[in-house]
Amino acid sequence: MEASVRQIQVTFDCAEPERVARFWCEVLGYVAPRPPEGFASWDDFNRTLPPEQRDSWFACSDPSGAGPRLYFQRVPEGKVVKNRLHLDVRVGIGLVGEERLAALEAECSRLIQLGAVRVRLLPADEVNESVVVMQDVEGNEFCLA
Repeated sequence: MEASVRQIQVTFDCAEPERVARFWCEVLGYVAPRPPEGFASWDDFNRTLPPEQRDSWFACSDPSGAGPRLYFQRVPEGKVVKNRLHLDVRVGIGLVGEERLAALEAECSRLIQLGAVRVRLLPADEVNESVVVMQDVEGNEFCLA
C-alpha cells in the first residue's frame, strides 16, 4: 500500500503563539486566517474562551497555497536546547559569491527590524554556499539560505 501525503503543517511550540505567527507572516508573506464566523477579531473570539485556552494557538498560511500551513501552539516550558528541525528561508536561490551574500545580508537586515537575531554567517566552502543562521522572536533557529 502506497502512502499519499497531500499536505503538511509545520507546528511550533512557543510561549506567545500570535506574536511568533505574525513574525513568520512577515518573513514569508503568509497571512493569518480570518477570525471565526460571528467574531469581528481574534481578540473578540479569545474573550469567549476559558482563561486557560485564550491565546493558546495561532496559525498562518501561504496565500498561494503552495507552502505548508504554520501552526503555533502555546506550551508551558521555554526553549532550552537547539531545534531538532528548522526552516531554511531560501532567499539566495541561484545566487553565488558576493551576489548571494548581498541578498542574504539584505534579508537579514529586514528580519532584524522584525525582531529576529543574527547568530552567525556560515561562509561558503567547497561544497556549500553561504548561509546566515538566525533566531526568530522566541529564539527558534532558522537559516537564510
